[in-house]
Amino acid sequence: MSKTIGIIGLGYVGLPLAVEFGKKRPTIGFDINENRINELRSGVDNTLEVDPENLASSKNLKYTSNPADLSQCSVFIVTVPTPVDQNNRPVLTPLIKASETIGKVLKKGDIVIYESTVYPGVTEEECVPVLEKYSGLKFNIDFFAGYSPERINPGDKEHTVTKILKVTSGSTPEIADEIDEIYRSVIIAGTHKAPSIKVAEAAKVIENSQRDINIAFVNELAKIFNLLNIDTHAVLEAAGTKWNFLKFKPGLVGGHCIGVDPYYLAQKAQESGYHPEIILAGRRLNDSMGSYVAEQVVKLMIQKNLSIKNTKCLILGFTFKENCPDVRNTRVIDIVTELKSYHIIPVIYDPWANPEEVLHEYGIQITNQLPDEEFSATVLAVAHNEFKDLKIQKTDRSVVFDVKAILNPEQIDARL
Repeated sequence: MSKTIGIIGLGYVGLPLAVEFGKKRPTIGFDINENRINELRSGVDNTLEVDPENLASSKNLKYTSNPADLSQCSVFIVTVPTPVDQNNRPVLTPLIKASETIGKVLKKGDIVIYESTVYPGVTEEECVPVLEKYSGLKFNIDFFAGYSPERINPGDKEHTVTKILKVTSGSTPEIADEIDEIYRSVIIAGTHKAPSIKVAEAAKVIENSQRDINIAFVNELAKIFNLLNIDTHAVLEAAGTKWNFLKFKPGLVGGHCIGVDPYYLAQKAQESGYHPEIILAGRRLNDSMGSYVAEQVVKLMIQKNLSIKNTKCLILGFTFKENCPDVRNTRVIDIVTELKSYHIIPVIYDPWANPEEVLHEYGIQITNQLPDEEFSATVLAVAHNEFKDLKIQKTDRSVVFDVKAILNPEQIDARL
C-alpha cells in the first residue's frame, strides 16, 4: 500500500502539490489556519492556484488543522513560508514550528522532506535536530530527510506543479531513490536527483538569485537610459535580436522568492566569512525601484506645473505580480510610501488583491472597483489583464507612468 503523504502548509506551494498527491495516494493536507481548511473543505481556494474542478478530483486528499491527524502519515512534506525580517535576515520560525509539529508524531522509518526556500545546511543543521528532539528518534537510523525545492510560479497556469521538473535529494542514497520515486509518481516533467541535500538547497537559492541579479542589471540600465533620454525597451528589443541575449525587463522585484531568496544565500555566506558583493548590490538596486518610480512621477508632475501637495495619484495594481492575488512582499508599497512622503494621496485599485489582507499586512486601504474620478497622476504598477483595456490617456493636467510597459507609448508620459 502507498505510504500516506502529509503536506504541512497549504498555501501557493503546498495546496497544488497536495492535490496532485491526493489523486494517486492517501494524502493529508495540514495548515494551522482553520479558515483556510474550512474554505478548502468547501471546495474554495482563495489563492486561485487550484480551480474547484481540480480540487474536487483529488479524492484521497483530506484537510485538517489538527496536528494529531498527521500521525497517519509516513512521508511529510514541509511547504511553509520562509520570509525575511525587516532587516532582511532569514526567518526560520515557520520551518522550526513545522518541524516541532512533525517531530511529535514522527515514527520509525518515516521521511521528512522540506520544500521551503533555505540556505544550504538548514535541513540537516536546523530542522533535523528539532525532529530528533521532539521525536526521540535518531536521524538516518530511525527516520530520514530530504529536500526538494519548490518551483511554483504563482498565477502561472501553464507551468503548473506537475509540469515543472523537480529537483530531489535524500539523506542516504536509498532514501534519495525513494524520494525521487515519490515525486516521479506525480511530476510529469520528471525529476533531477541531486547528489546531496545541500546541493539541492543551494540550487534553489541560486535560481532566484540569478534572476534577481539579471533584473537588477536591466533596472540599472533603465535609470541610465532615462538620463540619456533613450527608450530602454527599444534598446532591449534591439539587443534581444542576438541569439544569446537574456531577455529580462526592468520592474519591481517582490514576492516570496526573487525578492527574498538572495538574502538567504547572503546570510550563509556572511556566516562563513565571505561578504557577497554582487548579490547584495542587486538587492539594493531592485529594492530602490519603487522609490525611483515615485520620484519620476513627481518630476513629471512638476514639469507640467501640476500641484503636488494633497493631490491624488491612482495606482493600478498592488499584488507582487500580474493576474495573481498574492500581496506578499509586494514592492508597490514602496511607490505608495514614497508618494506619501511628497504629501501625494495614493488611491490604489486592484481587482485581484484582497482589501482585508492588504489592510492587515500593510495598514493601507485599497479598492476592487475602479474609482470614477480624475487624478493628477496614474501609475500602472502591475500588468493585470484588466488594465490593458482601460482608457488611460496622458493630458496637460495629468501624468501617466507605466511601470510594466504594457500601454501604448502615445498614452503615457514615461515608463521604466
